Amino acid sequence: EVKLGERGGGSVQAGGSLRLSCTASGFNFDDSDPGWYRQAPDNECELVSMINRDGTTYYAESVKGRFTISRDNAKATVYLEMNNLKPEDTAVYYCAADYGVGGNWNVKGACSDPGRQKYLDAWGQGTLVTVSS
Repeated sequence: EVKLGERGGGSVQAGGSLRLSCTASGFNFDDSDPGWYRQAPDNECELVSMINRDGTTYYAESVKGRFTISRDNAKATVYLEMNNLKPEDTAVYYCAADYGVGGNWNVKGACSDPGRQKYLDAWGQGTLVTVSS
């Protein structure tokens, strides 16, 4: 069974830090591209960061310089280090992964939409990050 399990959400004050982790099972993590999305109330699902199997990374403009994505293939885990957090970072954060051919990272609608697997092969259940001012 394919699974992605997120950990590390919580509440923090503005300027603080959190580290999210997502551990995969049921597929070859080494040969996958994992990433992180987030969804705030009344917003669409937003791609925050992703890391290719060759180590190439992508960051949304809003998090560049503050967030760092990394992966540990031996642990089948992808991390998102979030520093200098802002209230606008408050959202449910979702781990996702493409392990097939030709995933679509341009997700429309809700991150929790049951149809999200038409975009990427695997999704986590989400973890809440709350940043207070």
